[in-house]
Amino acid sequence: MSTERSEPALRADERTMLEGWLDYHRQTLAWKCEGLTDAQLRTAAVPPSKLSLMGLVRHMAEVERAWFRKVLAGEDPGPLYYGEDDPDGDFHVTGDDTWEGARTTWQAEIAAARRHAAGFALDDVSHGTSRFSEEPFSLRWIYTHMIEEYARHNGHADLIRECLDGTTGD
Repeated sequence: MSTERSEPALRADERTMLEGWLDYHRQTLAWKCEGLTDAQLRTAAVPPSKLSLMGLVRHMAEVERAWFRKVLAGEDPGPLYYGEDDPDGDFHVTGDDTWEGARTTWQAEIAAARRHAAGFALDDVSHGTSRFSEEPFSLRWIYTHMIEEYARHNGHADLIRECLDGTTGD
């Protein structure tokens, strides 16, 4: 794999550190998908799970959209891949789904996330609230959660990629 990942700064202010780690994990997921065909990216390689690399990318597009557009900015962009009839539609890829489409959508959501986050300080609170407590989230909390979300799914991506073609790496 040849995708370059930017290592997070070893000494930086908190925001730079959080954004650096989030970008590192975004780049890691892209790296795990690099060099595979659309068919491989749609393959659920760890039975009995139906999870695929393309499904993970589509899921992370939904997660970026939900946390930065809906929760942080208070927009109502609607879902990309799921609906009432298929609540896990982001993970349910078909033969018609392409890497180019999934990647382009994911990158557009990352760009929107960056634009929205730029207007907030770490202690600023979101327009949207928790469905459990009705409390708003700080941008710091959202960044920390997004790092956790990517890190967890990058672990899944490691296993899927190794099953697909034997490629391993951090």
